[in-house]
Amino acid sequence: MLGWLAPTSCNKGATCPGPPSAWVGEVNPPVVVITDHSGANRGRKPSPTNACDLSAHRPSEGTSQARTVYFRVVDRTRSKTRHRDERRRKRVVDAGKPTPERKRFFRRPLIWILLIALIAVIIGAFFSGGSDYTESTTSEVLDEISAGNVEKANVLDKEQLIQLDLTNGDQVEAYVPADMVGTVGASLEEGNIPFNTEVNETSVFVSFLLSMLPIVLIVLLLLFFMSQMQGGGSRVLNFGKSKAKMVSKDTPKTTFDDVAGSDEAVEELKEIKDFLEDPKKYQELGAKIPKGVLLFGPPGTGKTLLARAVAGEAGVPFYSISGSDFVEMFVGVGASRVRDLFTQAKENAPAIVFVDEIDAVGRHRGAGMGGGHDEREQTLNQLLVEMDGFDTRGGVILIAATNRPDILDPALLRPGRFDRQIPVDAPDKEGRQAILSVHAKGKPFVPDVEFETIARRTPGFSGADLENVINEAALLTARHNEKAISNYALEEAIDRVIAGPERKGRVMGDEEKKMTAYHESGHALVAHALPHAAPVHKLTILPRGRSLGHTLVLPVEDKYSQTRSEMIDTLAYALGGRAAEELVYHDPTTGASNDIEKATKVARAMVTEYGMSAKLGAVKYGSADSEPFLGKEYGHARDYSDEIASNIDAEVRALIETAHDEAYTILTEYRDVLDQMVVELLEKETLDTEDLARIATRVVKRPPMAPFNGTSSRQLGQPPVPTANGSKPAGEVETDPEPGALRLEEPS
Repeated sequence: MLGWLAPTSCNKGATCPGPPSAWVGEVNPPVVVITDHSGANRGRKPSPTNACDLSAHRPSEGTSQARTVYFRVVDRTRSKTRHRDERRRKRVVDAGKPTPERKRFFRRPLIWILLIALIAVIIGAFFSGGSDYTESTTSEVLDEISAGNVEKANVLDKEQLIQLDLTNGDQVEAYVPADMVGTVGASLEEGNIPFNTEVNETSVFVSFLLSMLPIVLIVLLLLFFMSQMQGGGSRVLNFGKSKAKMVSKDTPKTTFDDVAGSDEAVEELKEIKDFLEDPKKYQELGAKIPKGVLLFGPPGTGKTLLARAVAGEAGVPFYSISGSDFVEMFVGVGASRVRDLFTQAKENAPAIVFVDEIDAVGRHRGAGMGGGHDEREQTLNQLLVEMDGFDTRGGVILIAATNRPDILDPALLRPGRFDRQIPVDAPDKEGRQAILSVHAKGKPFVPDVEFETIARRTPGFSGADLENVINEAALLTARHNEKAISNYALEEAIDRVIAGPERKGRVMGDEEKKMTAYHESGHALVAHALPHAAPVHKLTILPRGRSLGHTLVLPVEDKYSQTRSEMIDTLAYALGGRAAEELVYHDPTTGASNDIEKATKVARAMVTEYGMSAKLGAVKYGSADSEPFLGKEYGHARDYSDEIASNIDAEVRALIETAHDEAYTILTEYRDVLDQMVVELLEKETLDTEDLARIATRVVKRPPMAPFNGTSSRQLGQPPVPTANGSKPAGEVETDPEPGALRLEEPS
C-alpha cells in the first residue's frame, strides 16, 4: 500500500497525520494508519526501507508547508515465505539433475562393461527360454514309445531332442544320439504316434551378436585397463613419476621469524632467498647461485623447519620429497623419478627442490654384504647428473637434510653439487631461550616463569625437545585444571623428557627404596666433591621410565669439549652409585648396569679415540668409518695387533678402577654426610641444589689430578697466560705442586 510520510514522529501502531491517497493539495488531510497487507498494525518500529524515517524528511527552514513523501510498506513475512518456497522448488528441480558424483559414476568404464555383460546375460536367457517338459533318460523315452503311452511327439532335429506328451498328461523329453534318431522315428511310425520334426534356425543377427559379445567384452576390458594405466600419478604405469609435492599458496606459511636458535643457518638461507629475489646484485659481481645446500645435524634441531621457512619466503616454486620416495620395488623407478622431478623443476625455474633424509639415496657407493644390482646406486648416479652433469642449465636449487653426513657419497658433497654444507646443531643457552619464546606464543604462563632459567636447566636439548617440554607442561597444567603454566609444570615436563613419566604404580619395598636412596646419594655426593664434575641439580628416588631413581647434574655453561680431568671425574661420578652399594651393603645390585656401560664407553673412547693414555700414546685405534651397508659389528675394522688390544683393555680397566677407587674414598671419608642425605631423601623423595648444599657443608673439593704430559720423558710446560683480570684460569695447577697435594695418576 502507499502511505504518507509526515515530518512528525510515527510510533508503533500509531497514526501519521497526512493526506489520504491521491490527497496531495488538500488543506485538511485525514489521518492514515500504517498497516501491512493484512490490514493489521505492523507492531514494530518501521525501518527506513519499509516505513517512516522522519529525520530524512524534515521540512526545509523558511517553508510553511511540510513536504509530502509517499512510501510503500513491504510485507517482509510474505517476502521470506516466497524466498523459502523458491529455495524448496530449486531443491526439487536440482534433485532431478545429475550431481557431479553421479556424473563421475557413469563415466567409469567398468560400470559400462558390467551393464553390457548384464544385458548380454538377459538376452541369452531370453533366447534360451526354459521348457515345460521334464527331462528324462533316453531308455525311458523309448520304453514309453514301445508301450504305446505316447499321445504325440515332437522331434527337435538340431538339438537332437525328443519331447513326448504322454497319455496320462505328463510331458517328458530326452536327448537322443544322432545315429538313433532314425530308430526313434521308425518306432513312432510303427505305433501310429503323430509326431512333428522341428529344425530351429537362429537369426543371423542374433548369432553374430552372441559370437561377438565375448570379443567386445575382452576389448572393453583391455581399454579399461589401459585407461587405468595412463591415468594420474597413482596409476600402474606411472610409478616412474615423481612423488614430489609442490607447496601451494594455500599451504600454511612458515617464515624465518618462526625459526630460532639457528641464526647462522638462517643467515645462509636468507642469502639464497635474496639471490632469487634480486639476482642482478650478485650477477654484476660474477657470483653464481649455489646449486645445492646440505643441512646436517642431530635429529630435532630444525632442519626440516628451515626448509619450510625457505618455502614460505622464497616466492618461487618449491618441491618437497623424501629420500625414501625415490626407490621402490621396480628397477629404474628411482632414476626415473629423479629425472621427472628435475624436469618439473626446470620447467618452472627458478625453483627449489627439498629432499628430506637424503641419506636414503645418497649413501656411499660400495659393496655391501650381498651382490647384485643396487637400485640406490642408479638413483644416486642420476641425482649426481641432474645436479651437475653435462646439461648445465641452472635455475634449480637443491636443499637436502640428513642426520648422517658421514655416510653420504663424496661425489654428492663436492662443490658444484652441494656448494654449502650448513651444520644445524643443538642450540646454546641463548638459542634455547629464543626457541622457548617461540613455542610459548599463545600460551598462558604465571608471571614468575623465566625462560632464561629453563634454558639453563635444559643443556643439550634440541628444538624438538624444547617444544615437547612446553607441550608437556601445557598438558600437565590442563590435567590439574589450572589456567596458567607454572614453574612446577615446566620442571615436571623437563623430567618427563629426560627420564620419562613418573611411574606412580611402581611401589618399592622399604629396603629396596633405601638401597636406591644410597645409590643416588652416592652419585650426588661424589659429584659434589669432585672439582671438575658438573654441579648436582636434583636427585630423586621416584621411579621414572625404566629407572628407580636418578641424579641430575647440569653444567654451569655450555661446553663443546672436555679435558682429561673432566672425563676422569665423570667416570668417578658414574661409579658413585656402585661404590655406595659396595660400601654400605657389601653386595652390589643390577641398578648400576647403565652406569657401568656409560663409564666403559667413556674410558674406551679416552684410550682409543682421544689418545689420553700415557702407555698407548696419542694414537687412534680402530676405524669408525665403516661401510654404511654393513652392520656395526661387521663394519668395525680392527687395525691393531692382539698385543695392542690387550693393552687397550688393560688401560680401560685402569681408568675405571682409578675412578672407582676415587668414588669409594670420597664416600668412606664422608659416610656421615651420605647417611644424612639418605635420611632426608627417604623423607622428601626429592632433593634439590639447596638441600644438597646444606647437607654437604663440610665436604671439601678433591685436589686436582696430576698433570698429564703423555709420557714421563717430556718436561711439563709453563702454565697458560693470565686472563684479562690477571688471575689464572679456574682449575689450573702449578707445575711444581707440593708433594701429596695432587690426586695420584691412574695405575698403568
